[in-house]
Amino acid sequence: MKTLKIVVEKHPDGYVAYPLGLKGVVVGEGDTYEDALADCKSAVRFHRKTFGPESVEEDSTVLEAFIAEMHA
Repeated sequence: MKTLKIVVEKHPDGYVAYPLGLKGVVVGEGDTYEDALADCKSAVRFHRKTFGPESVEEDSTVLEAFIAEMHA
């Protein structure tokens, strides 16, 4: 199984987590960082079970993720 990088965002009303480099949309949420991460991992497992192993195989593997800011 491939290793995925998961982004966890903190919002005023909780946390949101989503994997990078996955075919389709998978999102987890929770009141804490750990809850959102666990929910996302569970959602990825469900996604893989439902759509098959190829749904988590991506041609371009995300090696690193960066966050940048800009003024809009």
